[in-house]
Amino acid sequence: MFNKEDKTLEHLLDLNGVRYVVDDALGLWVKFEVKRVRMISNRSHNIRYSLSLHDSSNIRILGFDNAHAIKFGGKSNVPSKRVLDHWHCNDKDRGRPYLYENAAKLLEDFWREVDKKIKLLKKGEK
Repeated sequence: MFNKEDKTLEHLLDLNGVRYVVDDALGLWVKFEVKRVRMISNRSHNIRYSLSLHDSSNIRILGFDNAHAIKFGGKSNVPSKRVLDHWHCNDKDRGRPYLYENAAKLLEDFWREVDKKIKLLKKGEK
């Protein structure tokens, strides 16, 4: 659940525009786009974010964002739902829901997945 007293939000906002290499041998780099936006009901934490890992060809291979809504679920007579907070585990993934709790947890989850992806790539997997 979103905490309106999120003391870590300013740290996340400070990362806006930051790009840097995380693995020179593999040519991997990360990019942060984080902006405060007007409060709207479906973006209760009033930030727009995109945290992404890119390969040497500049292709996003991992990302957490709320820049666009994704549809998920929905089987037979159950309609799919639309969510803004989601993450992409590879360049082909259309997105899967992400439960945003606060800025610190978002960063923790992002870096955990970046570490996993780097380990897989070093083993020759995608």
